[in-house]
Amino acid sequence: MTVRPLKKKVKYNRAETRTAWLCLLPSVIGLVCITYLPMIASFALSLFKWNGLGQMTFIGLDNYIKLFTNDSKFYGSLWTTVQYAGMSVLLSIVYSMIIALLLNRKIPARGFFRAIFYLPYVLPAMAVYLGWKWLYDYNHGFLNYVVKLLGGAPIKFLDSSTLVTPSLTFIAVWLSGNLIVIFLAGLQNVPRTYHEAAEIDGANAWQRFWKITIPCMTPIIFYNLLMSLVSNLQVITPALSLTKGGPGTGSYYMCYMLYQQAFKSHKYGYGSAVAVVLFVLIAFFTAILFATSKSWIFYEGDDKE
Repeated sequence: MTVRPLKKKVKYNRAETRTAWLCLLPSVIGLVCITYLPMIASFALSLFKWNGLGQMTFIGLDNYIKLFTNDSKFYGSLWTTVQYAGMSVLLSIVYSMIIALLLNRKIPARGFFRAIFYLPYVLPAMAVYLGWKWLYDYNHGFLNYVVKLLGGAPIKFLDSSTLVTPSLTFIAVWLSGNLIVIFLAGLQNVPRTYHEAAEIDGANAWQRFWKITIPCMTPIIFYNLLMSLVSNLQVITPALSLTKGGPGTGSYYMCYMLYQQAFKSHKYGYGSAVAVVLFVLIAFFTAILFATSKSWIFYEGDDKE
């Protein structure tokens, strides 16, 4: 009498497992074909010399040796990419958190302002950067027009090696509407009872923010840090639409270097070597972020003080 229900349960679990795998199969196939196979192909192609049409020639690690020893632009590109990503990530996180805190308050037309701050993120990227190209233009740009009205000299926002990265970083911060939305969702899930209890105990607004809001938001901060870091290390659109990698190597980001080598110069093996180095760079910073996260991420029920 006790065996039949057990068999039915086992059959039911097997059927449920098969259904789950069938539902997951399209995603798994897409992930393998679109992500893993091209990634493995890039690793393999970096060991060859190939122009896309002729015969592939195996050269081992020569592409990497050339990249690290003979390419005068590589280290400048590496530093420019890390500098841009670091500035963009930190400023975007701070800006998005501040805006989310303001939009989380009961203010008139709150829905309208939420849409306004999110709108830049969903606009076509090339259109956004062409608009900013006009704003930054040295001769006819709106920002330099304002500078002239105030009695100052025109500023070379995109033609100065020292100003091009801060100028492009400002655009990246302005485009961080997705981070604002995620922070806003996280703020609305912070338990109100914690704030009420702290307020009864005499905690001021800053103490409640630092001791309650920030700890409860650390998983959201970690997610936004990770996503922002990965996307900003792969930056290419500003270089394509505004600066063409200049001035010098001021905006010669690694993705732009990859594009130039692989699709402009038709050095697919060398471009793949750049892609592999960029992959290792992203993996390195991601590993650091995960390794340090245990010391500052707070989950509800943790014993951290």
